[in-house]
This record gives sequence, C-alpha cells and structure tokens, in this order.
Amino acid sequence: MNPSFPKWLIPAFGLFLVIILFGSRLFVKIESGEAGVQYDLVAGLKVDRVYDQGLKIIAPWNRMFVYSTRIQEDRSVMEVLSANGLTIRAELSYRYRPIEDKIGYLHNEVGENYHERIVIPEIRSATREVIGKYLPEELYSSKRDSIQTEIFNLAAERIQEKYIELDAVLIRDVGLPDKLKQAIERKLEQEQVALEYEFRLTRAEKEAERQRIEAEGKAAANRILSQSLTDKVLRDKGIEATLRLAESPNAKVVVVGGDDGLPLILGSN
Repeated sequence: MNPSFPKWLIPAFGLFLVIILFGSRLFVKIESGEAGVQYDLVAGLKVDRVYDQGLKIIAPWNRMFVYSTRIQEDRSVMEVLSANGLTIRAELSYRYRPIEDKIGYLHNEVGENYHERIVIPEIRSATREVIGKYLPEELYSSKRDSIQTEIFNLAAERIQEKYIELDAVLIRDVGLPDKLKQAIERKLEQEQVALEYEFRLTRAEKEAERQRIEAEGKAAANRILSQSLTDKVLRDKGIEATLRLAESPNAKVVVVGGDDGLPLILGSN
C-alpha cells in the first residue's frame, strides 16, 4: 500500500457506501401532523415509544412506520332496514384519526389499514343498528339529529377500544322510494298544519280570556263608582260645576235653590 495514501479514507469510503446503499433506511423524515413507531429487528415493536415530527436516524435493519395524526374524512353509502322493514339508502360522512400516544398499540393490533379494518365496519354496524330502531319518517323530522348523535356515540365507543378517535358522524342524505318519500312529506305537511291550527286556537283562547278579564275589571270599577255616587255627592258636584260656569265673563243670573237643590243660571248670553 502506498504510504502516502490516507488511512482514514478507507472507513470514510465504507461509511459513504453505507449511506448510499441504506440512506433511505437510515434517515426517516416525519412531517408535521404525523407520528411514527419503530420496529426493532432485535427488540421487536416499541409500542410505548412514539416518535414525533422531525428527522430521525435509525439502524438500517429497523423500520419506522409513520401515521398521519390529522383528522381525516371519508364517506360511506349503505342500505339499511328501518323499524318497519323498509330499505333505506343512507349516506354518511365521518371524521376520525388515530390516538397519537397509542399508535404503537394500533400498529401492533390492527395495522396501517385500520380505516378499512375497523373504522368502516364499525360505522356501518352502528348505522344499521341505530336506524333499525326508527321509522323512515323519523329521519325527516327533528329526530334526525338525535339519530345522528346516537350513531356517533355507539361507533365512537367501539372504535376507541382500537385506539382510534371518532370526531364526528353526519347524515348527509337519506334515500327512500319516491312514493314513500311523497307520503312522508304529505304527512309532515299535515302535522305542520295541525300545529299551526292548534297555535291559532290557543292564541284565540288567550285573547278571549284577556278580554274577559278586562271586561270584568271595567264592570267591577263601574260598580264601585256607582256605589260611591250618592245624591249628596252628585248635588255637590253640580254646585261646583255651576259656580265655575258662573265665574265666566258672560252676563248671567245665578238663582240658588232649584227643584233638585241645584243652582239655576238665568239670562246667559
């Protein structure tokens, strides 16, 4: 060997070859919104060790499995049976993501295709189970929101056991045969008309009650007033009114002591 040849070039060249051959296995880039779990060829999968975003260096014989931790959305269209045995086409959208600190357990028990193996089947199962308790027309009424919430609660509880978090379930569309749909719409319209009539009737009854109470109040006031107006009170009031009239500038003669005891005004212009 040439004594002038640097000895450090040999290991440097070997390291360079390793990087060239195994660079893709040595360096793992975990993007934002992702997390990783490492499989060690000797120790096995490290389920409790979750790697966050950034550049990671691992042994070339190991492997890093990277999962998206962002909320993901998908849709599912299925046919379900209602409580009366009619077939309903339901379209749902749902949002989900893996529980970040449980990714190792998710990978160990389910794998990277957890959406197809867990999320979709559980969403479909919960939807069929919940809608099967209701009639088709109830999906067109205010119960639609409660049905949607019930599907979410049931599915979320089940998939959480597999280290997946369900963020929301929304009923996008409900498909029924045209005749049944028209019949339900007519029924709902009739219910709205009945509710409106009931409201008008209640309002009319309240208005009649108000008028009755007002009339009774006026009648009571008139009774009290008539009981307080004695002949003496009326005579005194008449005298006061006559005297005020006599104070006006018009020429007149006031004669005290008429037939009813009230003053008389004579000669007014």
